[in-house]
Amino acid sequence: MPTLGHIATAIAVASLAAPAVGLVARNSTDGSCTRTTVAILGGGMAGVAAAQALTNNSITDFMILEYNDGLGGRARHADFGKQEDGSPYVVELGANWIQGLGRPGGPENPIWSLAKKHGLKNTYSNYSSILSYNETGPADFMDLNEQYATAYAKASARAGRLLAENLQDETARTGMALAGWKPKHSDMAAQAVEWWNWDWESAAPPEQSSLIFGVAGSNLSFNQFSDENNLVIDPRGYNYIIKQEAAAFLGKDDPRLRLNNHVTNITYSDDGVTIHSDDGSCVSAAYAICTFSVGVLQNDAVTFEPELPQWKRTSIQKFTMGTYTKIFLQFNETFWPQDTQYFLYASPNRRGWYPVFQSLSTEGFMPGSNIIFVTVVADGSYRVEQQTDEQTQAEVMEVLRAMYPNVSIPEPTAFMYPRWTKTPWAYGSYSNWPAGTTLEMHQNLRANTGRLWFAGEATSAEYFGFLHGAWFEGREAGFQIASVMQNKCLEVYNNTQFCGETRVHYEQLSGTSPLEHYNVLNGWATSNFYSSADETAAE
Repeated sequence: MPTLGHIATAIAVASLAAPAVGLVARNSTDGSCTRTTVAILGGGMAGVAAAQALTNNSITDFMILEYNDGLGGRARHADFGKQEDGSPYVVELGANWIQGLGRPGGPENPIWSLAKKHGLKNTYSNYSSILSYNETGPADFMDLNEQYATAYAKASARAGRLLAENLQDETARTGMALAGWKPKHSDMAAQAVEWWNWDWESAAPPEQSSLIFGVAGSNLSFNQFSDENNLVIDPRGYNYIIKQEAAAFLGKDDPRLRLNNHVTNITYSDDGVTIHSDDGSCVSAAYAICTFSVGVLQNDAVTFEPELPQWKRTSIQKFTMGTYTKIFLQFNETFWPQDTQYFLYASPNRRGWYPVFQSLSTEGFMPGSNIIFVTVVADGSYRVEQQTDEQTQAEVMEVLRAMYPNVSIPEPTAFMYPRWTKTPWAYGSYSNWPAGTTLEMHQNLRANTGRLWFAGEATSAEYFGFLHGAWFEGREAGFQIASVMQNKCLEVYNNTQFCGETRVHYEQLSGTSPLEHYNVLNGWATSNFYSSADETAAE
């Protein structure tokens, strides 16, 4: 028996059933399109996990269409600065941490399993190894962190109750205030501590984040697996584990992998999916798995024919694509404390103004590298993306010189940061769950439309924003398509089975207040819900 909460109708299942795999043309051309059974759009963690799941279920007739010249997606690194021998260091521009490892005898984060399998170099991030500063230099205000932690524990318990009792969601700001954390706008030390605890993880402020799912997403990773975070510092790059997993089923120059493939149009139906790219190439598939980021979908970077249904478009626009920007600097010396990992700065008048610095020159990371990086998110990211490197460098240097007033700090020898919202295959870093977005609305984000399926970190209700969320979702989509094609039950994990069903979606979502409550007693004084003109516009 399937363990999903909903099962599609028999008619829908029948319309998605594919011919036997052996009867589908394998990578041949019919004069216009290359034919394949499953087209996987995107070669990041979700795309590779989907291909691996198909392979494990004896479906090898698939193609991966990847925008870049290599696999990995938003797990992306770059050369930076110089080592003593003149060769560059390698730093991660996107995904950087393995978040939540595993407990002895308990569940293990699949990314941690892959890191161990492939010998990925990583180091424990010690969040208690932190010093705090303001515009006058060192300033110890980390006692506020304990106050925040106490309030968060109360808010977390409240979030669990709201979820369990299906009560109305609220913003993280509301939940934390009710738990006793109400920093004044002028209390910049408290604002910095809050940024360190919330914004730095969510890539969005508490006002824009769901209390229920913001807390749930964190708890499911760090309580289920472990509360450890390990920073990846492997010179081969974080995406090495993705490439190595792909190498197990993709041969050298495998025609099933098309790199530098820029998809421009996806035509889908209950009969199949056709994908067009900007080089004029075309792929015709029985099924497709779209692993594009929420940012790509929101920016209409790819057109869909027919237009995606209203319920799908609404869910795409409902979610948030956060931006997380790491700004790297290398100096000719390490002028900051070498035995400390993190440095928290409270600007005197601007929240989130270059607040968190992290040393890579510390023992266990890249000792002697003289590299430090500072992170900005959301509005801070959008602002620096509009600036030149020189403008941003000047601002960062002003902060560092305020933090260390008695040190003569030279200009950096190397400086770099990515511009994620301008990156056409990402348009941001990772998703965030806004307040008021229900589980049903999120399900619409991950539900298939015809034979077009969706996967990625954003489609994970439990692990959105995490690399392991992308792994789980890609793997599940691959298993579900295999189950539909082979018309049999397949067990994915934890005794969860899929038995040939498509993903449920909701054509209409109910609000928290029924129509009869829109009356004067509830502050709704107008006699008409909306005018006829508004009704026409709404249609």
